[in-house]
Amino acid sequence: MSDQARVRELQSALNTKVAENKAIADTFKTEDGVIIIDQERKAAFDANMASIKDIRALIEAEKAMDEVEAWGREAEGESVATKSAAQAATSGLLVPQYKSLGQRFVESEEFKALNGGRNGLTMTTPFEVKTLHGGYEVKDVYSSLPDAASTPTYPTYIAPIVRAGEFGSVDRDPMVMPPMRQRRVRDLFPSRSTTAAVIEFFRVTGFTNAASVVAERDGASFTNKPQAALAFTGQQAPTRTIAHWEAAHRNALADEPQLRSIIDNELLYGLRLEEDNQLINGDGNGENLLGILAAPGTQSYSWSSGATTPVPDTKVDALRRAATLSFLAYYEPTGILVHPSDWEEMELTKNTQGSYLVAVSVVNGADARVWRLPVIDTPACPEGTAVVGAFGTACQIYDREQATVRVAEQHSDFFTRNAVVVLAEERLAFAIKRPESLVEVTFDGQPG
Repeated sequence: MSDQARVRELQSALNTKVAENKAIADTFKTEDGVIIIDQERKAAFDANMASIKDIRALIEAEKAMDEVEAWGREAEGESVATKSAAQAATSGLLVPQYKSLGQRFVESEEFKALNGGRNGLTMTTPFEVKTLHGGYEVKDVYSSLPDAASTPTYPTYIAPIVRAGEFGSVDRDPMVMPPMRQRRVRDLFPSRSTTAAVIEFFRVTGFTNAASVVAERDGASFTNKPQAALAFTGQQAPTRTIAHWEAAHRNALADEPQLRSIIDNELLYGLRLEEDNQLINGDGNGENLLGILAAPGTQSYSWSSGATTPVPDTKVDALRRAATLSFLAYYEPTGILVHPSDWEEMELTKNTQGSYLVAVSVVNGADARVWRLPVIDTPACPEGTAVVGAFGTACQIYDREQATVRVAEQHSDFFTRNAVVVLAEERLAFAIKRPESLVEVTFDGQPG
């Protein structure tokens, strides 16, 4: 027999959770047909609903054990059907009465949470049927493995559920995640949070240092001090949105947590890739950020303008000469952006004895460095172009909203197809305040 004290304890806990959710639901407000829901209370409501389902399942399991034990105590030779018929005759019941699915739905806590439409018309938590007719779960048994013809098909925009086999248990190897780009363009710039839609800042376009020693007096008059020339203009950096989404079958996400994790990670990784591209190549038109290659006022240096004797300059030499231009503008360079193909050529450059000119420092953990500057080799940087400069002084990132992942089914006909949208997006602004500290290097050809 089931533990009646345990059942009563579970029922008490269930009633407490239901009462808490009713109190939370009463706090939801409707203004002009829009439900105003406090996110913290909604999170508590969802957590309570999950607990309610778990407790209800435990109570049903306890009661099911009673039925199993009663069946096991039947006298040998007496059929369950005969016993049930006798009980029905003496009790005045002809057949067992079961609640229909529709009745169970309207009596569910999930449906009641709508409060007759006063809390909106969209259920925050789906109604789930765990058992049929108040009995046990029903599972299909297959006599053969499914073939390709029996595999269900879905629209092209819905990721299908892949079934390796439907007979017996399946032992699946973990999915192998592809390596992700570790070097980020973002790492070169300082960043801060903001709540603004537009960032206003001053862009310094030139600086002439006029500081010098001065005498206290010039004859009978006090000496006039020299004036420095600082040129700047007011600029705006609007907050831009980077986003994309993927579609998947709802069952795939529910049945395969690892699959959902991969979708989330890949979507967030895609945001990072586009962010790198925008920070470097954005042209500032439309919804694009203004990247460093399109920013006015940056310096430039061409590889072909380097020295030809005693030996022609290499690409590594061009980076060093570009760093000098940043130094001469009173900015100490802090890093280098370069395409992986160009960086490969630099690392593989040898002298006439076959020795590498660029050596990776083992002491520094094999950090990619040249001329004491860290190197970010990224496909976001155009091949044949590099940027050297004081990135921390030149630019700043403003994070309006950190990258987020959301799942919803309110898209097109996704609700009727059991499909969901997995959406990832972020919002940020990028301000280039001192473009003169950045030097764009063009690898147009070796000097000579």
